[in-house]
Amino acid sequence: MRVLLVEDEQPLAGYIAAGLRKHGFAVDVAVDGRTALEKCEVTPYDVVVLDRDLPVVHGDTVCRQLASRGTARVLMLTASGTVEDRVDGLTLGADDYLGKPFAFSELVARIRALARRSAPARPPVLRAADVVVDPARRTAERAGRAVHLTPKEFGVLEQLLAASGAVVSAETLLDKVWDEHADPFTNAIRITVGTLRRKLGEPPIVETVTGAGYRIEP
Repeated sequence: MRVLLVEDEQPLAGYIAAGLRKHGFAVDVAVDGRTALEKCEVTPYDVVVLDRDLPVVHGDTVCRQLASRGTARVLMLTASGTVEDRVDGLTLGADDYLGKPFAFSELVARIRALARRSAPARPPVLRAADVVVDPARRTAERAGRAVHLTPKEFGVLEQLLAASGAVVSAETLLDKVWDEHADPFTNAIRITVGTLRRKLGEPPIVETVTGAGYRIEP
């Protein structure tokens, strides 16, 4: 899942981004509103975690523009946490609002909940044949056997299962599972799919569609 974190306090941004990455999210960071809007022009984020009091372009303006585009869910994460502030934020087009300070587990749960509300809706537990993935608990099983995956392997498997049999291109996997620092010419996708296949075992479940990408039949 690809997340944009918009936070101008850089130590806090680093802390939040590191924590989200530990939970398996691919995270990009913007420290002002203009940069956030520019990043959203080129990257299909699932969720934007947005501070309200931003330099250059205010968070309220960013929220309005993102809501008008309808391309990503917006979670306002801000110290302005009164009822009036929350109402204002939701009126601007935010999908959810969380005040600072916050429990990190709640932030993670709210991001996952917003992603499930994206179209098409994604079930909380993903299944295909004898493979079961629970994104919230970060667990994967095959035929009742726990499969221990790296964050990237887990992210690829999650994207393939969520596609419900449709082909997922390498470009899409790079967008959703890696971050903006990933080299588009890297072999990371091929290598990660290879190790994922090995860990899932026989019979093979991840199919390569030549020239198109990868898929898992439902």
